Parts: sequence; structure tokens; C-alpha cells
Amino acid sequence: MRNLIFGISLLLFSPWVNAQLVINELDCDTPSIDDQEFVELKSNTPNFDLTGFVLVFFNGSTSGGNTSYLTLDLSGYTTDVNGILLIGSSTVSPVPQYIIAPNLIQNGADAVAIYQAAPTDFPDGTLATTTNLIDALVYGTSDPTATSLLNLLGETTQIDENTNGNKDNESIQLNNQGGYDVKTPTPRQLNDGSGILLNGIQMSFNKTEFQEGESIQIQFTTEQNVAQTTSFSIQLDQGGFSSADFTGNIQLNIPAGSNTTSTTLQIIDDNLDEGDEIARVRFVNLPPELLALNNFIDLRIIDNDFSISPWGTPLNPTYNTVSSTAPSGYYSSIDQLAGNSLRDALQAIVADPNLVRAHTYSDVIDILKQADENPENNNQIWQVYTESVKQKIDFQTSSINTGTWNREHTFPRSRGGFFSIEEDETADGISVYWATNADSLRHANSDAHGLRAVDGPENSARGNKHYGQYTGPANNQGSFKGDVARSVFFLALRYNGLSIVSGYSQITGELGDLDILLNWHRNDPPDDFEMNRNNIIYTWQKNRNPFIDHPDLIEYIWGNKQGQTWNNPLSNTKVSNSVLQIYPNPAHKTLFIKGLKQRSEFTLYSSLGRLVQQGNTQGEIKLDLPSGIYFLQLESIDKSLRFKIVVQ
Repeated sequence: MRNLIFGISLLLFSPWVNAQLVINELDCDTPSIDDQEFVELKSNTPNFDLTGFVLVFFNGSTSGGNTSYLTLDLSGYTTDVNGILLIGSSTVSPVPQYIIAPNLIQNGADAVAIYQAAPTDFPDGTLATTTNLIDALVYGTSDPTATSLLNLLGETTQIDENTNGNKDNESIQLNNQGGYDVKTPTPRQLNDGSGILLNGIQMSFNKTEFQEGESIQIQFTTEQNVAQTTSFSIQLDQGGFSSADFTGNIQLNIPAGSNTTSTTLQIIDDNLDEGDEIARVRFVNLPPELLALNNFIDLRIIDNDFSISPWGTPLNPTYNTVSSTAPSGYYSSIDQLAGNSLRDALQAIVADPNLVRAHTYSDVIDILKQADENPENNNQIWQVYTESVKQKIDFQTSSINTGTWNREHTFPRSRGGFFSIEEDETADGISVYWATNADSLRHANSDAHGLRAVDGPENSARGNKHYGQYTGPANNQGSFKGDVARSVFFLALRYNGLSIVSGYSQITGELGDLDILLNWHRNDPPDDFEMNRNNIIYTWQKNRNPFIDHPDLIEYIWGNKQGQTWNNPLSNTKVSNSVLQIYPNPAHKTLFIKGLKQRSEFTLYSSLGRLVQQGNTQGEIKLDLPSGIYFLQLESIDKSLRFKIVVQ
């Protein structure tokens, strides 16, 4: 009798036979960017409440040290009528009940485990344990056996998703004998094909981008005809887009014996510039017999009430329309200085520890949306290098950069030796900041003077190339060259440890090429777009790029005026083009200046920055120049102005 009781006890307490919850299926490696990976849990009873359970993922690599890298709180979730809870990104079909970001689940050798515990019991970096363990799966994709991880979790076998040499299209599935098979994935289904068959429903759209005032047409189709009239709802919301932004029926019925229904929603065309928005379409109150094959579909809503700025883009620049917002006396400390004294005094201004602020790398996204705004449409950003625009809402949020924009470090991080920290992941706004100084090199990672909005693929094409090695995409007009030159010259001034050097150095902290960057600066002087950018960054960081306010300062530090004494202009006053008119432009033999009140010095530079003519004028300049683009600089008692002219 004793032996019989002992046998029954083994049966009752066998971890697989009596487990209330098991890891039923895992697909850790899918093609491309791993956006189809998922994990599926199964309970012994349907509609099982998962409150009090957590799912923990462990990194079995040498660097991971068998510790946790992700913990999911299962409280509030229940399994379905087949006892299944599917966890994955919204791109998995059928759509999981528990949504996580794509590409979160590591490929192995790693582990996933269910615990009856609180999420606070497993902060990132927690060593794998059998305490409160319900079920665990140690897996890999043709990886060496993670013996230590197996021991820590009380497991004996590591399951290889690549057993059949097809890891991208197969998953690890628990079978009815308590072992594992590797075969074609079956998300949201019992692995043996049994259970209640759910009817999949899918939504489709006439398009995915809409202007205000247009109609959204949505078709809903089930895999099988419904036996009785079936009702469900949808909602469109995300950020600022809500039910107040559209009209139409969102309460829907599929008639008995049919498998389809549709609705048309009208986007309200108001007179408000709310910015472009994302309308995320999702099922609401879907009956249990229907299974969403897709969900959380993002539709782009383009606002037609954008505004236009009175200055030009870098491709069609204007000058002297935007005034510097530097406060009076901002540069007073550099007057009459030369050489290292001039440089040190400038650094003391832009790295003043009592004034200058550093923000997070995530804050930079918001800064760039203002600073790199397209002057011709305030809902777009202007992309450096490609000299093109993209909607602000298209910021890259996943590993896919096609069709997106992101943040470009003009001084590459790998060359500068500065990188993100955990706090950089939080955008906490203009009022929250770090104290900083000239030795705070880490803050170069999020210094908006050194970051630009950029086309995603072009950012990858630039990589960490020096300027000169990288000159932009094919057929670019070079409108960015002076901008990025002044950006990296600023960083080399602002932070100890960074410098601009000749050639293409491989030493951390050095960026080249000096001569090329000097020519880029000379040939592409600061325009209104860049001045506006400087003003906006100043509101956040409380420092300015002095080489935008006073471009000639670069010559005194790196260029052809090194060692000479700098004299501050008597005034920083900027005069608008409505006060001084330069005509005709294009010019031929004579250039007239209307509105000049007194005799002024003028200097003409070629597009390569070479001095070609200088003298005095009170309104007329005789030209003896070949056809081309030139820059006219006017100096009077209280003004210093620069204009771009064309000679035919």
C-alpha cells in the first residue's frame, strides 16, 4: 500500500502533469527584424486568471551572466477558452492578448520562466532561480549548451529551435508527452490541433495616410461565416487623435450567415493646426468567438492647417531675417583677445557651469522637432544631408529606419567617445536638466548643437566617417556643409577631449578633415534657418553656437586669422532685408545697395571662400567678376551683414 501511495504522490506533484500554467510555445527567432517572435502560455483550465504570476526572460550569455533582462507582469490577464495567453508584438497574427515591443525576446542560449511572484522580485539583473518557479524553458538557436542556466532553473535539456535547420520559420512547442517538438508555429492554437476553433477577423483599409476631410473606409472580414449576428466595436485613438476628430459608425454587426461588414469614417477638417497625428484603430469588445488577426493599425492623419515661416530652407536660404537672441553682453568677455585666450574665453561662455544645461538624448527629439522644423511646413522636419523633408511623426521608433528620420551626431559618438546612459531614455522636458561643464564630455551625446534630424538610411550611410570621407548623398547641393562644420567646431570648443584635425585620424576624440571643414564653413555661411536653430537650442541649453552668431571667429581659432586680436562688433544689430535691398540679383557689372545710410566697407568672397574684391561703398559696387556665386559682406559702424549674390 505504501508503494501505491508513493506512486500517486509522484503523479500529483510531477511539475508538468499538474502544473497550472506551462510555457506552451516559443518562437524566439523570426526572419528579418524578429518582429514575429512570441511566447505562448497555457493553463489547465480555460479563462484562467494570471494575477500573481510573472514571466521572466534570462540571458544565458557570458555577458548576461544568467540574469533577467525582461520581466512581464501577468496580473490582470486571463487565458482564453482554450487556456492560451499569447505574448508578442502587434505584428504577430493572430494578434497577442499581451502586446510587447518587437525584437525583445533574445535568440539564445537563454531561458524563459513562469514564477508565482511579484514583478519587483525580478528587477533586471536578477540571477535565475527555482524559488517560486512554475515552469521554465531553456532554449537556443544552435548555441552551446547553457549548463549553468540549466542548473539554476532545475532543467536538464536545452531545446534548439534550429533543430531542423529552419529557425526563422519554426517554433518550440510543448507536446502531450511533456517533451518538445520543433515545427511550424501555431500561435493562439493548441499545439495538437484540438480545442475550440476560433473565427479569425481582419480589418483592411482603402489606404493608410489621410488628409483632414477625407474618408476612412474599413472592411471587416471573418475567416468563416458567423452563425448568428455578431456585434463588436472599434476605436480610433492615439495621442491627440480621439473620437472628437472623426464622425461615423464604430458599432458594427456581421449579419448571421455572412462574413463581412464595413464602415466609413469622416475625418473632421477643422481650422486648427494640431500637427500630424496617428489614429490607431483597434477592436473593442470583440466577442470571445472572434480572434483578431490584426489590430492596432496606425493610420497617418496629415493636418492641412500647417504654418509657414518667413525664412527659407537651407536649399533656398534667406539672410538677416532672423535675428540672434543672444542677450546684450553675451560675448563681451572675448573682446580684444587672441589665440588661446580667445578660445578659453569662448569656452567659458558656452560651457558656463552656472548657466549651461544638459538634457537627455530623448529630449533631443523634441528639440529637433523645433530646431530643424521645415520653414515651409511646421509639421515637417528638414533632414540634413538629403536636403529633404519628412513628417515629424515619422521619427524612428524601431530597428527599421526606412521611411523614418532619427538623430545624427555630426561628431560621431564612436569617434568622440560619448554614449547614452539609462537616464537618456527619458524625455523629461525643458525644466529638468543636468549641470554641466567643459569636462562633461558625456553630455556631448545629447548636445543639440551637435545633433541634426536626418533620414534614417542616410544616417547609416554616413556611419562614423570623417567629413571629407563623407560628403553627402549623390547630387546633393551642399546646403548642409557649413552647418555641420560649425556644429563640430562648436563641439571641439565646448568639450575638452574633442578636436578637429587634419586628415582622418583614428584617435578617439579627433575628427577630420580640418581644411575641408574650413572650406565648408566659408562656402556655406550661416543663414536664417541656422540662426533660428541657434535661438531655439539656446532656450533649452542656455548656450549658443558662437560660430553662427559670429562666423569669423572660426578663422581666429582654426583658420587664416589665428593669433590675431578679435574685436567685438559695436552692435549685434541685424537689419532685415526690407531695410537694405541688394539689386539686381543676379547682377552683371554693377550692384546697387538701397537703404545704406553711410559709407561702409565691403568684401566679396568667392563660393570657395577666396577674397576677390574689397573696398568702400555708399550704395554702388562696380563688379569685374566671372559668372558664379559670391558672398557680399558689409561692415559699417554698427552693423555687419552678409548676402549671397549671383553674378551672370
